[in-house]
Amino acid sequence: MNTNVRRAQGTSAVIIGGVVFDAANCPMRDVLGNIAGKWTTLMIHALSEGPMRFSALKRTIPDISQRMLTQTLRDLQRDGYIARTVYPTNPPSVDYALTDLGRSFLDVLLPLVDWSTKHHGTIRQSRDVFDAAG
Repeated sequence: MNTNVRRAQGTSAVIIGGVVFDAANCPMRDVLGNIAGKWTTLMIHALSEGPMRFSALKRTIPDISQRMLTQTLRDLQRDGYIARTVYPTNPPSVDYALTDLGRSFLDVLLPLVDWSTKHHGTIRQSRDVFDAAG
């Protein structure tokens, strides 16, 4: 059993690093549940290059719907990973940029991107073998 994260017997608590959290206050569920989404990580990675406008993000991640892009940006802003800046032009210009918190997440995300790139072929092969076995 993983000794760092385990379910406490008979309760709806989670033990992480020896600290007991109830399910509603579990940092792993709360933080990773929001940040681990497909679009979220792609968007943070895109913004690692610098501030971008909505249309530039849409071009960078072309398979995301406008609705999902809008919702993901709002979620990232709500959690403090990105800042939205509105410039007083006509029409108003808006860009999105990583905050200090968002930039600190790159310390975790970029090694994960490297790992996924390195192991992508092996993972796809494993999927093919599993799927072929029925």
